[in-house]
Amino acid sequence: MKRNQFIQTVAGAGFMAILPINLKALLSSQKGGLKFGVCADIHKDIMHDSDFRLKTFIEKASARDLDFIIQLGDFCRPYKYNREFLSIWDKYVGDKYHVIGNHEMDGGFSRKDVIDFWDIPKQYYSVDTNGFHIIVLDGNDKNHSKDKASGYARFIGKTQINWLKADLNSTKLPCIIFSHQTLENNDDGIENRVEIREMFEAENRRVGFNKILACFSGHHHTDYVAEINDIYYIQINSMSYEWLGEKCKTIRYSAEIDEKYPYIKYTIPYKEPLFAFVEISNKSIEIEGVKSSFVGPSPKELGCPVRPENKRIVPEITDRDLTLK
Repeated sequence: MKRNQFIQTVAGAGFMAILPINLKALLSSQKGGLKFGVCADIHKDIMHDSDFRLKTFIEKASARDLDFIIQLGDFCRPYKYNREFLSIWDKYVGDKYHVIGNHEMDGGFSRKDVIDFWDIPKQYYSVDTNGFHIIVLDGNDKNHSKDKASGYARFIGKTQINWLKADLNSTKLPCIIFSHQTLENNDDGIENRVEIREMFEAENRRVGFNKILACFSGHHHTDYVAEINDIYYIQINSMSYEWLGEKCKTIRYSAEIDEKYPYIKYTIPYKEPLFAFVEISNKSIEIEGVKSSFVGPSPKELGCPVRPENKRIVPEITDRDLTLK
């Protein structure tokens, strides 16, 4: 989708009064609900067979009647040689959207480099489709406070927050939020996630119904759903792998692949690519996922520490039927 096809909402948009309305009645008026395909964390620059994985998703998505597809970040860095990979994505005929991940800027790239390479309007934006308001956030803003988290930036700055408030205020449509880092996870999620969640909850109270339905994210390479104050926070597992690090490294492919893609030994890849198809009706959010298996020894066989539920290493995206209230 080209830049001029997006609906872009500027900060400072005027107030739009929204009368209380029954969510199910509103969603019943949407023709056929909302249907989309979603994938996350392909990691073209780490995974040796990422082209095959993306082709599989695009082929499956192209065989369905969808409103759009979306990737949730850590897709590919803006190297010239990655244009062939990007062309696989562009073969999808319908609308398609990008979310910027933290690893897109590895190698000294800026977010502008990524925006130009992917041909998206800006790092955060919104668009209306089939009676729904789609909001894409950028969780890679810098936190300038002295007590900021270490490592990669995972913050939504003041300028983006002001834009988000105005954008939510400008639409009467039910909203779906997409970001790379989750707005739920207390460890590695967006640092000011509570502030953002409170904004969503305040908007729901203001309009008198659950206008913000769900927030989808990648980044965490796991399969997990949380419900916080009637909003679903849905983590989409990586298409490719989970990172295990130095303690659990093991060579899982040929010596040639290991030499060319040296970081794979620190991961536990999934044999088949993971992705999901989502349908939102007046009753529920239905997620149709993919089940795979590990390449080589499992985390348990390697003696890796057991993780909590929201960080489990699982080679799947679970089928779910989440009830809307």
